[in-house]
Amino acid sequence: MSAEPGTVRPGGRTARVRAAVLRAAGDVLAEQGFAHLDLADVARRAEVGKTTVYRRWGSVTGLVADLLDDMAEQSLPRAETGSVREDLRANAHLVQRTLADARQGALFRAVIAAATCDARTAESLRRFYEVRVAEWAPCVERGVERGELPVGTDAATVVRAVSAPLYYALLTTGTAPEPADADRAADAALAAARAEAYVVG
Repeated sequence: MSAEPGTVRPGGRTARVRAAVLRAAGDVLAEQGFAHLDLADVARRAEVGKTTVYRRWGSVTGLVADLLDDMAEQSLPRAETGSVREDLRANAHLVQRTLADARQGALFRAVIAAATCDARTAESLRRFYEVRVAEWAPCVERGVERGELPVGTDAATVVRAVSAPLYYALLTTGTAPEPADADRAADAALAAARAEAYVVG
C-alpha cells in the first residue's frame, strides 16, 4: 500500500527539496493566505519541478498537512525550570513570540482560517497542537508531583488554557499579543489550576 502524498519523510536531496517547498508554501500562506496557495506557484518559488511537487504532495491540503507536521517537528522543546509557574510562562512566551512574528503570525492566521472550511487542514492543525501540547504537558505533571498543583490536574487542559487567550486576542483584534499578555495568560491558567478548575476524575 503506497503512502499518502506528503507523509513520507525523505533524506538527502529529497529532504532539501522538501525544505524548499515547505518554506515557499509558508511564504505564500503568510503573504496571501490559503486561497492563493497553488502548487505550481510554490514549485516556481522553491525552484523545483512542478511535477515533483504534484507527485509528492498531490494537493494543496497535502502540502499544508506536511507543512504543519514540519512545524511541529521543528518547534522548540519545553522549558524545565523546576517551577510550574516559570514553565507555564515560558510556554506562553513561546506562543506569544510565534504569534507576534510577522511571518509566523500571518501563517497561523491563514491556516486557522483554512481549517474552518477544509477538513484535512483542520485535522492537520489538530495534530500540530496535539504534538505541542504533549511536549509541554510534562511541565504540569512535574508541578503536580512537586505539590504545586492539585492531584488529578489535567495537564493538557492547563497547557491549552495558557495559549488560548493569546490566540483569541490575535484572532479577534488582529493585534499580536505582547510579553505582558503572555505572563497574564500563564498566571491565569496557573491560578485556575491551583483552584482545582482543571482537576478531572
